[in-house]
Amino acid sequence: MSAHPSYGELRPVTALASVLLAHNPSPMTLEGTNTWVLRAPGEERCVVVDPGEHDEEHLARVAAQGPVELVILTHHHHDHAGGARRFAELTGAPVRALDPSLVLGSEALAHGDVVAAAGVELRILSTPGHTADSISLVLDGPGDPGPAVLTGDTILGRGTTVIAEPDGSLGPYLDSLRLLRELPDGTDVLPGHGPELADAPAAARAYLAHREERLDQVRRALDTLGPDATPRQVVEIVYADVDPVLWKAADSSVKAQLEYLRAAR
Repeated sequence: MSAHPSYGELRPVTALASVLLAHNPSPMTLEGTNTWVLRAPGEERCVVVDPGEHDEEHLARVAAQGPVELVILTHHHHDHAGGARRFAELTGAPVRALDPSLVLGSEALAHGDVVAAAGVELRILSTPGHTADSISLVLDGPGDPGPAVLTGDTILGRGTTVIAEPDGSLGPYLDSLRLLRELPDGTDVLPGHGPELADAPAAARAYLAHREERLDQVRRALDTLGPDATPRQVVEIVYADVDPVLWKAADSSVKAQLEYLRAAR
């Protein structure tokens, strides 16, 4: 596996997957959005996962990797899906997603679907939590390259993901992590942001442990602040060691944690 980031060039990661990094770095997108280009060895056609924002330069660069047979969106956020309609115009490829409102020229996806294109197979896992429509894609193809899963924003290459408003939810997110924990050991993580990881079950276990630790911290904060504390009051205690530029995102995650804890009472 190669170094990350690598703006402006297609970087091979596995025998079936290469990444083209969008130049949209931010505290929320890390180095930028990972646009994944999937194909079997020797195959000209490709599958594109998450074309990214409506950035004409990036979309043209991704389209040049084609011909593009299919586009798949891991979820609706603009940094992953904002350029999907324009990308479909550039390539003529159908776009598929879990959310029917995002589908352009094809059927919506569902949990358990197996999509075959460009010589590879993608098994769809519904992994809600970051958003309600988040999916992960288990990648398989010829040449026995070893298992891999594209996780969108459910597992990132660095740091942890946000339970995003208005449709993110902690309970489903924990269930999604438990599902990814059951993948074979050594399954590569091909994330929506950040560098690839070597072991999806290990990453899922680490995420679950982190969430349990945060929940314990929120419980302790509520012991101090009282049961009706606001998300921001909790953030100021639990995330005191985090750059305040990230507190707005932390507000969303803490709100989800509070809803989860209050529903369990």
